[in-house]
Amino acid sequence: MARKTAAKLNLLTVREAQTAGEGDHTDGGGLLLRVRGESASWVLRYTAPTGRRREMGLGVARRNNAAATGDSLTTARRLAHEARDLLQRGGDPIDERDGRRETARQAEQAQKVQKARQQMTLARAARDYHERVIEPTRTSKHSAQWIASLENHMPASLWHAPVDSIEPPALLAALLAIKPHERARNLTSGDKLPETLQRIRQRLDAVFEDAIFHRRCTSNPAAAIRRKMAEAQDKRKRGEFRALPYREAPAFMLQLREAEGTAARCLELAVLTAARTGEVLGATWGEFDLDRATWVVPAERMKGGEQNGDHTVHLTPRAVEILQGQLGQHAAWVFPSPMLSADGEARPLSNMAMLTVLDRMGMRERTTVHGLCRATFSTWANETGAARPDVIEACLAHNEADRVRAAYNRSQFTQERAALLVAWAEYLAELPASNVVPLRAA
Repeated sequence: MARKTAAKLNLLTVREAQTAGEGDHTDGGGLLLRVRGESASWVLRYTAPTGRRREMGLGVARRNNAAATGDSLTTARRLAHEARDLLQRGGDPIDERDGRRETARQAEQAQKVQKARQQMTLARAARDYHERVIEPTRTSKHSAQWIASLENHMPASLWHAPVDSIEPPALLAALLAIKPHERARNLTSGDKLPETLQRIRQRLDAVFEDAIFHRRCTSNPAAAIRRKMAEAQDKRKRGEFRALPYREAPAFMLQLREAEGTAARCLELAVLTAARTGEVLGATWGEFDLDRATWVVPAERMKGGEQNGDHTVHLTPRAVEILQGQLGQHAAWVFPSPMLSADGEARPLSNMAMLTVLDRMGMRERTTVHGLCRATFSTWANETGAARPDVIEACLAHNEADRVRAAYNRSQFTQERAALLVAWAEYLAELPASNVVPLRAA
């Protein structure tokens, strides 16, 4: 049987292959020399394991001379033999060949992607995102501040590293290494830490997400360090924000209401709304609706605004009264500074303004502005059970990791948040308890 099979193979001589005319010329075992006009090629005709009749090209038949024809014929027979062996093992030569080509193509593509990733540094990715997304949508000042905060604070070892090579621990260490005095390097930003750190992380988060979308990297280390950075900052802050005991807050507010000046009113509003310092200092009239007694702090001015959106604050009657008293002082700023900027432009009060009020009241050693406005409120609300924890957190505009839950909280707690701030204002307006103990008649 083997001799019979062998007799059916290698039917063409070199001379016949070289001089063959138009048509298909069999060499046995399904191997054909196909001549079409001036071209000639080798073709293997076979039956696939599925029963399907197929033809697989084995390359060009070179027929320039006898030597070239002989080499071409030998190569075609070798390839045909390998294909027949594969068929004997249950494989399909065409599928096998296509699979190898696809594997090679994917390997080549992966190599190109890897090379591109190595060339795409964090600096290039950030500037590319800044040019495409930030510059067209932000003011020139904010746009310059956005990229400068990264350029001035990212160490060169990370800034010029491939964006796909940056690991979360290295990024966390770089951000936590930023010292307070370094904020002076960011000439376009008046932010103070940790707000600067938060904004840098948020901007890096956007850069890495964009890089993932464009297949420049596969992970987002800025997102991975969000919680770890907050934990590290909480440790740093422990004991930093001294807060006035809430039982002493009504007496303090009585003294504060008697103090004069824009800074005193700014601090009073901050206490009544449990707002962050920067949110009150930077408040503009366009954010307020005094008729509806609401204050909408834009997302870009919130500590985690890019994640949780605008924050609506419900104003109590005393808060509205404070704002009405500020009308007419400046067209834009609610609490304008009496000092103009270097270029002669009006600006809001500085960070020191409310600290100066505490100093004049003899309270600076006992509390910080942040502690007074937020920690004192939070302690009062939680210890007295004035509202559910979710409502308290919503009033404080603390970041919610779950964005769906955050949106739900902001929309569903409207009445409860308003009631909580009203209760807080009423508590602060209580007259301080007297130290005199009334005596009963015998």
